[in-house]
Amino acid sequence: MSTGILEFLTVFILAGFVGIEVINAVPSILHTPLMSGSNAIHGIVLVGTILIMGDAHGAVQITLCFLAVLLATLNIVGGFVVTDRMLEMFKPKPAERPAKASDTPNDDAAGGAK
Repeated sequence: MSTGILEFLTVFILAGFVGIEVINAVPSILHTPLMSGSNAIHGIVLVGTILIMGDAHGAVQITLCFLAVLLATLNIVGGFVVTDRMLEMFKPKPAERPAKASDTPNDDAAGGAK
């Protein structure tokens, strides 16, 4: 293994540990805004991937770019679906509407005479 690859691997592993500690320290109320921010970042990744795909040459590069576009799109759509579901939990539930006088059965309307 080259020294450069070992350095990149070390930084990647340390970044993973830092990310886990940061996410675990976030209160539950802030998870929805963080999810929205993550979706915005993946939108930038998607645009960058599409730009790189324009300069791709060869079947392997085009296949990898297509796979990256597909996965980034799935991640963005899934993130927005999860965010929407989480926001639905915070909406107040509609109150049951009281029964109107016209909703109650009427003996006269049913054909029953007194």
